[in-house]
Amino acid sequence: MSADTHWLSRITPRSDIGHRQLVDLGSLDLYGQHQALWKLFDVAREERTERAEFLFRIEQKNSLPVFYVLSRQKPQDHAGLWHVEPKSYRPDIRTGDRLAFKLRVNPTVARPGENGGNSKRHDVVMDAKKRMGWKDLADDARPTLAHLAYEAGACWLRDRAERLGFVIDDQGLQVDGYRTWRSRGRKNIELSTLNFEGSLVVNDQARFLEALMLGIGRAKGFGCGLLLVRRL
Repeated sequence: MSADTHWLSRITPRSDIGHRQLVDLGSLDLYGQHQALWKLFDVAREERTERAEFLFRIEQKNSLPVFYVLSRQKPQDHAGLWHVEPKSYRPDIRTGDRLAFKLRVNPTVARPGENGGNSKRHDVVMDAKKRMGWKDLADDARPTLAHLAYEAGACWLRDRAERLGFVIDDQGLQVDGYRTWRSRGRKNIELSTLNFEGSLVVNDQARFLEALMLGIGRAKGFGCGLLLVRRL
Protein backbone atom coordinates (compact mmCIF):
# COMPACT_ATOMS: atom_id res chain seq x y z
CA MET A 1 0.00 0.00 0.00
CA SER A 2 1.49 3.32 -0.99
CA ALA A 3 0.91 7.00 -0.40
CA ASP A 4 -1.93 7.05 -2.96
CA THR A 5 -4.28 5.31 -0.51
CA HIS A 6 -7.69 6.92 -0.76
CA TRP A 7 -10.34 5.13 1.28
CA LEU A 8 -11.03 4.65 4.98
CA SER A 9 -14.22 2.61 5.34
CA ARG A 10 -16.48 1.43 8.12
CA ILE A 11 -17.99 -1.92 7.17
CA THR A 12 -20.79 -3.64 9.11
CA PRO A 13 -23.27 -6.45 8.37
CA ARG A 14 -26.43 -5.28 6.61
CA SER A 15 -29.49 -5.13 8.85
CA ASP A 16 -31.71 -6.89 6.30
CA ILE A 17 -29.79 -10.16 5.96
CA GLY A 18 -30.97 -13.41 7.53
CA HIS A 19 -30.29 -14.56 11.07
CA ARG A 20 -28.09 -17.45 9.89
CA GLN A 21 -25.96 -15.05 7.85
CA LEU A 22 -25.60 -12.70 10.83
CA VAL A 23 -24.46 -15.58 13.03
CA ASP A 24 -21.93 -16.67 10.41
CA LEU A 25 -20.51 -13.15 10.07
CA GLY A 26 -20.32 -12.76 13.82
CA SER A 27 -18.28 -15.95 14.19
CA LEU A 28 -15.65 -15.33 11.51
CA ASP A 29 -12.18 -16.40 12.61
CA LEU A 30 -8.97 -14.57 11.67
CA TYR A 31 -8.70 -16.27 8.31
CA GLY A 32 -12.41 -15.82 7.62
CA GLN A 33 -12.26 -12.08 8.37
CA HIS A 34 -9.42 -11.63 5.90
CA GLN A 35 -11.16 -13.64 3.19
CA ALA A 36 -14.48 -11.83 3.70
CA LEU A 37 -12.81 -8.45 3.20
CA TRP A 38 -10.88 -9.61 0.11
CA LYS A 39 -14.23 -10.20 -1.58
CA LEU A 40 -14.92 -6.46 -1.41
CA PHE A 41 -12.01 -5.68 -3.74
CA ASP A 42 -11.63 -6.47 -7.43
CA VAL A 43 -8.02 -7.64 -7.33
CA ALA A 44 -7.16 -10.87 -9.10
CA ARG A 45 -5.21 -13.33 -6.93
CA GLU A 46 -2.26 -13.25 -9.33
CA GLU A 47 -2.15 -9.43 -9.05
CA ARG A 48 -1.92 -9.39 -5.25
CA THR A 49 1.43 -8.19 -3.96
CA GLU A 50 3.43 -9.04 -0.87
CA ARG A 51 2.35 -5.77 0.67
CA ALA A 52 -1.11 -5.61 2.20
CA GLU A 53 -3.74 -4.53 -0.32
CA PHE A 54 -5.68 -3.22 2.64
CA LEU A 55 -5.28 -2.77 6.38
CA PHE A 56 -8.10 -3.45 8.78
CA ARG A 57 -9.16 -3.50 12.39
CA ILE A 58 -12.12 -5.42 13.75
CA GLU A 59 -14.21 -4.38 16.70
CA GLN A 60 -17.45 -5.84 18.04
CA LYS A 61 -20.84 -4.24 18.54
CA ASN A 62 -23.75 -6.35 19.76
CA SER A 63 -21.72 -9.50 18.95
CA LEU A 64 -21.36 -8.43 15.32
CA PRO A 65 -18.18 -7.35 13.54
CA VAL A 66 -17.39 -3.72 12.78
CA PHE A 67 -14.47 -3.40 10.36
CA TYR A 68 -12.36 -0.29 9.79
CA VAL A 69 -10.56 -0.74 6.49
CA LEU A 70 -7.88 1.38 4.83
CA SER A 71 -7.50 0.57 1.13
CA ARG A 72 -6.35 1.83 -2.23
CA GLN A 73 -9.55 0.71 -3.89
CA LYS A 74 -13.03 1.71 -2.82
CA PRO A 75 -14.58 -1.44 -1.32
CA GLN A 76 -17.81 -2.67 -2.90
CA ASP A 77 -20.17 -5.34 -1.63
CA HIS A 78 -21.44 -7.53 -4.47
CA ALA A 79 -22.96 -10.20 -2.24
CA GLY A 80 -25.47 -8.07 -0.36
CA LEU A 81 -23.95 -8.85 3.06
CA TRP A 82 -22.23 -5.66 4.10
CA HIS A 83 -23.06 -2.01 4.68
CA VAL A 84 -20.00 -0.15 3.38
CA GLU A 85 -19.35 3.46 4.41
CA PRO A 86 -16.26 4.68 2.54
CA LYS A 87 -14.65 8.08 3.00
CA SER A 88 -11.86 9.64 1.00
CA TYR A 89 -8.69 9.47 3.09
CA ARG A 90 -6.11 12.16 2.47
CA PRO A 91 -4.75 13.03 5.91
CA ASP A 92 -3.31 16.52 6.29
CA ILE A 93 -0.77 15.77 8.99
CA ARG A 94 2.35 17.77 9.68
CA THR A 95 5.38 17.60 11.91
CA GLY A 96 4.42 18.85 15.36
CA ASP A 97 0.80 17.67 15.20
CA ARG A 98 -0.54 16.04 18.36
CA LEU A 99 -2.94 13.18 17.71
CA ALA A 100 -4.95 10.61 19.60
CA PHE A 101 -4.34 7.11 18.29
CA LYS A 102 -5.58 3.53 18.43
CA LEU A 103 -3.50 0.61 17.25
CA ARG A 104 -3.69 -3.18 17.37
CA VAL A 105 -0.45 -5.00 16.66
CA ASN A 106 1.19 -8.40 16.59
CA PRO A 107 4.23 -7.51 18.73
CA THR A 108 7.18 -9.83 18.19
CA VAL A 109 10.90 -9.77 18.79
CA ALA A 110 13.63 -11.72 16.98
CA ARG A 111 15.90 -13.90 19.09
CA PRO A 112 18.84 -16.05 17.92
CA GLY A 113 17.97 -19.70 17.39
CA GLU A 114 19.43 -22.47 19.47
CA ASN A 115 23.00 -23.58 18.69
CA GLY A 116 23.54 -20.62 16.40
CA GLY A 117 20.50 -21.32 14.23
CA ASN A 118 18.44 -18.76 12.39
CA SER A 119 16.67 -16.09 14.41
CA LYS A 120 13.11 -16.81 15.42
CA ARG A 121 10.28 -14.46 16.22
CA HIS A 122 8.68 -14.56 19.63
CA ASP A 123 5.63 -12.95 21.19
CA VAL A 124 7.05 -10.08 23.29
CA VAL A 125 4.98 -10.99 26.36
CA MET A 126 6.01 -14.64 26.35
CA ASP A 127 9.57 -13.55 25.61
CA ALA A 128 9.52 -11.25 28.65
CA LYS A 129 8.18 -14.07 30.84
CA LYS A 130 10.93 -16.41 29.67
CA ARG A 131 13.73 -13.88 30.11
CA MET A 132 12.70 -13.03 33.67
CA GLY A 133 12.23 -16.68 34.64
CA TRP A 134 8.59 -16.03 35.41
CA LYS A 135 7.58 -19.64 36.01
CA ASP A 136 10.33 -20.08 38.60
CA LEU A 137 9.37 -16.99 40.62
CA ALA A 138 7.37 -17.25 43.80
CA ASP A 139 3.71 -16.35 43.35
CA ASP A 140 4.08 -13.10 45.29
CA ALA A 141 7.11 -12.10 43.18
CA ARG A 142 5.45 -12.56 39.80
CA PRO A 143 4.07 -9.51 38.05
CA THR A 144 0.56 -9.89 36.72
CA LEU A 145 0.17 -10.79 33.07
CA ALA A 146 -1.53 -7.41 32.50
CA HIS A 147 1.47 -5.57 33.97
CA LEU A 148 3.90 -7.66 31.96
CA ALA A 149 1.91 -7.01 28.77
CA TYR A 150 1.93 -3.27 29.47
CA GLU A 151 5.67 -3.10 30.07
CA ALA A 152 6.66 -5.35 27.16
CA GLY A 153 4.17 -3.76 24.78
CA ALA A 154 5.05 -0.17 25.64
CA CYS A 155 8.76 -0.95 25.21
CA TRP A 156 8.05 -2.58 21.84
CA LEU A 157 6.21 0.49 20.57
CA ARG A 158 8.71 3.02 21.94
CA ASP A 159 11.55 1.15 20.24
CA ARG A 160 9.83 1.67 16.87
CA ALA A 161 8.27 5.09 17.32
CA GLU A 162 11.21 7.21 16.12
CA ARG A 163 11.63 5.39 12.82
CA LEU A 164 7.85 5.55 12.36
CA GLY A 165 7.92 9.32 12.75
CA PHE A 166 6.34 9.97 16.14
CA VAL A 167 6.90 10.29 19.87
CA ILE A 168 4.52 8.64 22.34
CA ASP A 169 3.05 10.55 25.25
CA ASP A 170 3.66 8.07 28.07
CA GLN A 171 1.05 9.71 30.27
CA GLY A 172 -2.28 8.12 29.51
CA LEU A 173 -0.85 5.36 27.30
CA GLN A 174 -3.05 2.29 27.53
CA VAL A 175 -1.74 -1.16 26.62
CA ASP A 176 -4.24 -3.96 27.02
CA GLY A 177 -6.27 -6.63 25.28
CA TYR A 178 -3.43 -9.14 25.16
CA ARG A 179 -4.67 -12.24 23.36
CA THR A 180 -3.14 -15.28 21.74
CA TRP A 181 -4.90 -16.70 18.69
CA ARG A 182 -4.51 -20.26 17.47
CA SER A 183 -6.25 -21.85 14.50
CA ARG A 184 -5.56 -25.42 13.41
CA GLY A 185 -8.10 -25.51 10.59
CA ARG A 186 -7.55 -24.61 6.95
CA LYS A 187 -4.62 -22.41 7.89
CA ASN A 188 -2.26 -22.99 10.78
CA ILE A 189 -2.38 -19.55 12.39
CA GLU A 190 -0.81 -18.63 15.70
CA LEU A 191 -0.25 -15.04 16.75
CA SER A 192 -0.68 -12.67 19.65
CA THR A 193 -2.24 -9.20 19.67
CA LEU A 194 -2.03 -6.12 21.87
CA ASN A 195 -4.10 -2.94 21.79
CA PHE A 196 -2.60 0.52 22.26
CA GLU A 197 -4.48 3.74 22.86
CA GLY A 198 -3.15 7.16 23.76
CA SER A 199 -1.65 10.27 22.21
CA LEU A 200 1.44 10.99 20.15
CA VAL A 201 3.32 13.87 18.54
CA VAL A 202 4.43 13.65 14.91
CA ASN A 203 8.15 14.41 14.58
CA ASP A 204 8.72 13.27 10.97
CA GLN A 205 5.87 13.89 8.55
CA ALA A 206 7.06 11.59 5.77
CA ARG A 207 7.76 8.62 8.03
CA PHE A 208 4.51 9.06 9.89
CA LEU A 209 2.44 9.19 6.71
CA GLU A 210 4.18 6.04 5.54
CA ALA A 211 3.26 4.33 8.83
CA LEU A 212 -0.36 5.39 8.35
CA MET A 213 -0.51 3.99 4.84
CA LEU A 214 1.60 0.84 5.24
CA GLY A 215 0.69 -0.11 8.81
CA ILE A 216 2.84 -1.08 11.77
CA GLY A 217 4.27 -4.47 12.65
CA ARG A 218 3.41 -7.91 11.36
CA ALA A 219 0.24 -9.95 10.68
CA LYS A 220 -1.43 -7.17 8.70
CA GLY A 221 -3.57 -9.76 6.93
CA PHE A 222 -5.13 -10.66 10.27
CA GLY A 223 -6.35 -7.30 11.52
CA CYS A 224 -3.09 -5.86 12.88
CA GLY A 225 -1.15 -2.73 12.01
CA LEU A 226 -3.84 -0.17 11.16
CA LEU A 227 -3.03 3.12 12.93
CA LEU A 228 -6.21 5.12 13.53
CA VAL A 229 -5.70 8.78 14.49
CA ARG A 230 -7.71 11.90 15.24
CA ARG A 231 -6.74 15.43 16.16
CA LEU A 232 -6.67 16.56 19.77
